[in-house]
Amino acid sequence: MNKYTHIFAERLAELMGDISVSEFARRVHIPQQTIWRYLHCQREITVENLCKIADYFDESIDFLLGRTSYDKI
Repeated sequence: MNKYTHIFAERLAELMGDISVSEFARRVHIPQQTIWRYLHCQREITVENLCKIADYFDESIDFLLGRTSYDKI
């Protein structure tokens, strides 16, 4: 996997906070196993799922992939 996959996994885990994988999967309409694989760098994210997650957290795709830093302070 590439560096963006690892950064995405870290940022997703951070944004999810205390939300369980199953609850988050339900909220974003992505299978639970897929979310688990994203978090463990076992699968690269699709554009469609990247957009769903970015929309859910109201974050940019660039932020989720580590191309920009957090600036919503």
